[in-house]
Amino acid sequence: MLETKIEAATRNPDWQAYLVPENWSRFMPVDHATWDRLFDRQVKLLHDDVVSIFIDGLKKLGMTEPGIPRLERLSDRLEHLTGWRLVSVEGIVPDPEFFAMLRDRRFPIGNFIRDGKNLDYLEEPDCFHDIFGHVPVLAHQPMADLMEALGRLGVEACANGHGDLISRLYWHTVEFGLAKEDGRTKIWGAGLASSFGEAKFSLEADVPRPRFTPEAASLTPYRSDRFQPLYFVSDSVEEASRMLNELTDAKLAVLGAGEAPSYAPLDGQPA
Repeated sequence: MLETKIEAATRNPDWQAYLVPENWSRFMPVDHATWDRLFDRQVKLLHDDVVSIFIDGLKKLGMTEPGIPRLERLSDRLEHLTGWRLVSVEGIVPDPEFFAMLRDRRFPIGNFIRDGKNLDYLEEPDCFHDIFGHVPVLAHQPMADLMEALGRLGVEACANGHGDLISRLYWHTVEFGLAKEDGRTKIWGAGLASSFGEAKFSLEADVPRPRFTPEAASLTPYRSDRFQPLYFVSDSVEEASRMLNELTDAKLAVLGAGEAPSYAPLDGQPA
């Protein structure tokens, strides 16, 4: 049977409809100063509390230059390393189109930066979260490949009604995951790496830190409006990547039929 236009569109979301000009020239000196302040204090804060592929990525991409990076230049460096490019968007991209971007090795970057009153936490991702938090690990080939794989799985999952499951997996790993490295629990997720307040909170607060499994993470709600009530800890970034790479939409559906962990649902509305 031939696919209907709606079915075809569901399996091939038009992510290019969300692209906007970067308009780098509109960033004012105060915006570049905000970037520099955020960058400097976050590098000092993370130190050796972040996974090594993050620090390696900062060095490989030469992300120590002052001011908000120009996407074209950063994209060229990233593409040379792992085949990924960065694209400019106005804000949050819906899940189907977002995962389609990842599938096509494109990562969306918000074309704005927070103001000086919201340095510590921002609910909607800006260019600092997107660039500082996500881009360094995309310079690591295995992680770049994993993100593409998550994109393919995400498009299929969203088309088959499993979007909530893949979104939770992404959230609890790529965005807010922790991972063991050199015998210590370290920051992996971009939401933690780019947040001054939550980076420390995730490692020091008295909150649950269950071991990551796809089953548990896919059934555990998350919060997008405040610090997370728990953080999954992977045995290593490599082990979590192996687990995620082995997932298919059929396996995801089986996970979704499982029993939620005892710590879920958490306070507030589940996601």
